This record gives sequence, structure tokens and C-alpha cells, in this order.
Amino acid sequence: MPELLLELFGEEIPARMQARAADDLARLAGAALAPLLPQAPMTFHGPRRIALSCTVAAGVAETRSSERGPRIAAPEQALAGFLRKHGAARDALRQEGDFWVLDRISPGIAAAALIARELPGLLRRFPWPKSMRWGGSSAFTWVRPLRRILCVLDGAAVPFDLRDGGDDGHGVVADALSEGHRFLAPAPFAVRSRADWQEGLRARFVIADAAERRARIAAGLRDLAATEGLHVAEDAGLLDEVTGLVEWPVPMLGRIDAAFMDLPPEVMQVSMRVNQRYFALRDGAGRAAPYFAFIANIPGTDGGAAIVAGNERVLRARFADARHFWDADRRHRLESRVAALDGITFEARLGTQGERVRRLMRLAAMIAPQVGADPARAERAALLTKADLVTGMVGEFPELQGVMGRYYALHDHEDADIADAIRDHYAPKGPADTVPLAKVSVAVALADKIDTLAAFFAIGEKPTGSGDPFALRRAALGILRIVRENGLRLPLRPLFADVLHASGWPIIEEEICDFLLDRLVVQMRADGARYDVVQAVRHFADGEGSDVTLLLARAAAVGAMLGTGEGANLLAGYRRAANILRIEERRDGPHDGPVEAALLTEPAEEALFTALAHVEADVAHHIAGENFAAAVESLATLRPTLDAFFDRVTVNDPHPEIRRNRLRLLARVRAAMHLAADFSKIEG
Repeated sequence: MPELLLELFGEEIPARMQARAADDLARLAGAALAPLLPQAPMTFHGPRRIALSCTVAAGVAETRSSERGPRIAAPEQALAGFLRKHGAARDALRQEGDFWVLDRISPGIAAAALIARELPGLLRRFPWPKSMRWGGSSAFTWVRPLRRILCVLDGAAVPFDLRDGGDDGHGVVADALSEGHRFLAPAPFAVRSRADWQEGLRARFVIADAAERRARIAAGLRDLAATEGLHVAEDAGLLDEVTGLVEWPVPMLGRIDAAFMDLPPEVMQVSMRVNQRYFALRDGAGRAAPYFAFIANIPGTDGGAAIVAGNERVLRARFADARHFWDADRRHRLESRVAALDGITFEARLGTQGERVRRLMRLAAMIAPQVGADPARAERAALLTKADLVTGMVGEFPELQGVMGRYYALHDHEDADIADAIRDHYAPKGPADTVPLAKVSVAVALADKIDTLAAFFAIGEKPTGSGDPFALRRAALGILRIVRENGLRLPLRPLFADVLHASGWPIIEEEICDFLLDRLVVQMRADGARYDVVQAVRHFADGEGSDVTLLLARAAAVGAMLGTGEGANLLAGYRRAANILRIEERRDGPHDGPVEAALLTEPAEEALFTALAHVEADVAHHIAGENFAAAVESLATLRPTLDAFFDRVTVNDPHPEIRRNRLRLLARVRAAMHLAADFSKIEG
């Protein structure tokens, strides 16, 4: 089959947009050229180009189809609408029985003609997050000036241009030419295939494949650091960004002046990352090393010496700025900055950061004894949590909030657990981040996230399918991870209720707890666990449901039972009982009254009645003692008597009173099962 190669070449594309643009190109081309494509295209992206390659059919054959229209006797308006829909004239219709029929012929088209027809419109509507116009009066937009289009099919150019009516589309015409590195090999060169294109680019100092560039950068940095006995501080985001900044990655190593090595390592790393896209290095003990690594886009005529010297000079200036903030911030105690938080808006409808800090102090002190922390220390840490927001360093590098608070607290001789809580109260920031484990840190981190959820839910700023601007899902998942990984027995509903009541906000703690439980289900699904079991026990939210640890213990016990043969058979029996009840209750239900022993006429139903009485009491006793494993084991003993009931007893007996009594017996089985979980929520 013929091979199609499309490359869109221009000025530098922002690194953050490249991968998405390549995906969009494949998606749009897949839709526009669907009749030609047997499989999804291969994509490429880099600083100056996005591209795709795929095999295509040689063309689309002629097709014939018939479309039945309105009846012959239908109103004229119906016939006119049918013709308008299909863009056909009346004389194209024929009569077939009682209906009008439209015969349609779609002429065949060669692949090159279809590509040339579809691609101009595709490029004019390309969904860049931000686009620009440049020069002339053309309305064509692109993320940066588009200089060249390469379009090759089966070794030959497919010419097309971007004109649209009177708009010349900047005069860009597709051909079979590409360009190499901007400085090292800028001259155009001819291309006949994807392999030819990749080899030609490599010979001209461009690695087209982003995954290959990324791997080359990672390996080059690793090997270069190893020459000094060091390793690169992990930073996948920076690695991705740099991959989108260079076409021919050349790793280089620079030195850091000893005068700056007493700066906090986080300050050094963030300054290098944010300002210069440099990689921080660490020694074998994990300490900051007096070196930095970076990726150049050219090797340099002197082996890179001038490039390294220039970057060292720039870094000295950056670190001098950081030194200024570090020294100036430490002239004032962290506590003295708390008052300034009353002048910083947290959210227009929720007051200032100062007001928020006072809420956190109260809430952290309330949570502290429930997690084993000292309330006074938790309150002190909460007082200082947001104070670094008004420091110069955090003003310059917002990524360091919390981190700088810890350093400044230690400088002020605050106790280490209080300083650590200032740093840790934002954690976990994502799925790869560790959760706080120290008691004071746990109390303050939970207070921060509980207040966040309560506050934004109170003003109606809840996450939607299309957005979560205040990161409430992250806050909820953070609460769940802290509780789960610390094994905390902490009912959350009363805490939300107290925050809402104390702040005069609407009392919507049930809605917030439902949101938390939804996140728990998502979290368990991501972990590969049985999330349906959590769904089955979440109706206990009015009881232990807001105690996540207890809820998960119940779910684990139910899940373990369902994993056994007896549990699976019991679930089948439950479903049979529930299905019968659902049908019969629609007819004349509900059937939830007391079972009359005098109406039990079969030994199997008498046995089930007797077993139920014992199991109900046993399950209730074990659940009251939080021994969920024993509770579900007791439920599992119902399985043989329930099986025997279904084998030997006809539920819909001809005698109405016996039928009703047996349905009540099944309703009692269902209720007994629901003491442990709502088994109707179990999947499979």
C-alpha cells in the first residue's frame, strides 16, 4: 500500500503544545481521510515540526447506494425536505412500490486527489490553544508562522495550498521538501518516504522522534553526571519540556560557584528549572552537588566551552537574585508575617488568607487528638502554614510555598515537627507524592484539605466533568490517602459539619462526603481493587461511612467472602431472591412485614426461617464489634439453607397468604444480607 508522509514545518512550537498537536493532527487526518486509512497514523513532534505517516489505500472506489424517501402520498413538504437533506433534484427520484427512492452514485477518487482536497480545510481549522496571524492580510492562523508543508504519497509530492477564496493562505504550497537543523543544516532537501525523511533529518542534526530524543537526553545527562560521581535529580516534567526545546540534544555540564552552595537545594533546583531549564545534580548521599546539567541544541565549535561559560554566568545572576530573597526573608520572623495575610484574598467569596489560617488553627486543634497529635502544636503549625506566601522567595517562586516556610521556621527556632508540618500540609500534591506521616503534619494537612473542600462546596464551586479549577478532586484524594496510609480512625462527616457551621456556610456535609466516597471508588479502581464492593457498603455513610478506614474494613471483608465459592453461591442466591422480590413487589408489594411461623408449611422454609434468626443476631453482634470478617462468615452460613429453599419451595404458592409469607421470608433474607452490604451493587 502507498505510504503517506505529512510534515508541517515552521517556527518554534511551544513545548507544552507539541504532543497534543501531533495527536490532534492524527485525529483530524484520521477522520478526513477515513476511507483511505486501514490503521491509525504514526506521529512525530518537535520544536519546529509536527508530522504523521501512515499507509493508505490507492483510492476510494465508486459506490452506489439507494435511499428510501417519503411515501408517494406524503405531503410535498416531506419530499422537499428529503431532497434538501441529500442535495438532490426531484428528477433523480424513482418510484418503488409506495415510496420514492433516491439512487446515489459516489464517484471513485484517487488517494492523492482526496488528500489534496481534504488537507487544506483540516489545516485551516486546526485547534491550537493559541494561534497567530503574521504578515499580509491572510486570515490563516497557526501557532507560529508556518513556513513549509511536506506532503509525499508513494514517493511523489501531493501539491495543495492553503488558499480559501480570496485568501492566499500566505502562499504556502505543499511539496516534497523538508529542512534540517536551523543553524547546522538549514538548506531544504528532497524527501521520498518516512524512512528517507528520518534519515535525512538525522544527517542534518534533527532527531524527528520525540521518544528517541527524550531517551537520548536522559541517557546523555545520566552519563555526563556519572563522570563526576553524581546523578540527576528526578524531574520528568523538565525532561519532557526540554525534549520539546531541542532537535539535536547535546548534554553539557557546568559548575556552581561555592558561594551559592549554602542556598536551600530546593531553591537552587527551582531557580535552575524555572528560569533556565537546567537539571540539578545530587551526590551519592542525595545532597546538592556543585554542578548543573543542561541540554544545548548545538555542540559548539570549541567543544561547548563557550556555551558552558555563558550558562554559568547566567546562573550566577539567577542565584544572586535567590540569595537576595533568602537573606532578606530571614530578617523577619515567620510569625511576624501572619498579620499580612489579612490583606491577601483567598477567594473573593471566602475572605482572606488570614481568615483561612484562623479556620485552620481551630480545625487542626480539633483533629489533632484524633490522630495522636498535640492540639497546641497542631494549632501553632496551622498559624504559620501560609506565612511564607508573603515572603520574597515564594513571591518569586510560588512552587516553593511550604518548603520555604519550613526553612524560615527552623531559622526562627520553631520545633522541627511544627516546621515539617508547614512544609507537609500541601501534601500529597499528586499520586506520586508521599503523604504526611508525622502526627502534627497529618493534622494540619487534613485541616487544610477539609477546609478547602468545605469552603468551595459551600459557595457552589464544585468540580464538573469539564473542569476542577480549585483542585478539589486532588484535595479529596489527598484526604483519602492520608487516612488510608496512616490507618486513621477518623469520622469525616462531623469535621465537615463543624467547619460549615462555624463559618456560617450551608450545612452540606452529606454532599461533600458523597463526593469523597466517589473519589474513593475512583482511587480503588485506579489501584485495581474491587471498587464495586465500596459502592456496596457506602450506604452506611450515616454510620461509619465517613470513617474511611472502617468502611474499607467492611468492604475488604465482603470482598474476601465474595472471593470464595460459598460467597459466590450466596451472592447468586441473593440475586435470585432480589429478582423475585423486584418482580412481585411491582405487582402487590412491598412484602416487608413479619414472617408468620404458622404459615411455614415446608421443612426447607422452616429451616431458612430458623437460620435467619440466628444469623441476624450474629451479624448484628459482630458488626457492632466492628468484626466484619466474622459478620460475613456468618452470612455465608445461609448459603446451604437458601439453596435448599429455592430447590424445594415454590415461592408463588396458589394460596395468597402462603405466597405473601414466603415473599416476606425472602425480604428478610435480603435485609439480613444488607446488614453487611448492598449486594445489588456488586458487579459480575
